[in-house]
Amino acid sequence: MDERRTVTVSKYLSKHLRHEPDRIGISLDEHGWVAVDELLRACTRHGFTLTRDDLDHVVTVNDKQRFTLDGDRIRANQGHSVTVDLGLPPAEPPAYLYHGTVARVLDAIRAEGLRPMDRHHVHLSPDRETAVRVGARRGTPVVLAVDAGAMHRAGHLFHVSANGVWLTDAVPPAFLRLRE
Repeated sequence: MDERRTVTVSKYLSKHLRHEPDRIGISLDEHGWVAVDELLRACTRHGFTLTRDDLDHVVTVNDKQRFTLDGDRIRANQGHSVTVDLGLPPAEPPAYLYHGTVARVLDAIRAEGLRPMDRHHVHLSPDRETAVRVGARRGTPVVLAVDAGAMHRAGHLFHVSANGVWLTDAVPPAFLRLRE
């Protein structure tokens, strides 16, 4: 599978495993899983032919490790706007985590902190480099450092997904620092 097709499949899967499963007629269970055969049939019914080999390839080579295959089922690791319980236990975060964004939203972030918007959690990166890549998807990246250690000591819960993305309900402005 060429790189362009890999990206197309990854985006298609993200859309339907995280946000719009109903659009292609699949049902995620309470933890976000769907049977691979059900997914492949639904894709084909909706004009997006996908084989099990294609699916295995995308899951394996995806640089962000967005998906997990568990035998005959698949799910997105995080980023859902539909209701799912990923079953991630609380975890103690490192002292600092990072959030990549763009300058045009900094005023709102300074006033309100980081909010999950249409997702269940705020997504945080374990390192600055990853946050730069995340922010660059929407323009020139700006990286915010999150004092996760202080947040944790103040009672905020953190979870870490299967692909290393840190999740929390929100980040108040007092715990944010702009990183140049």
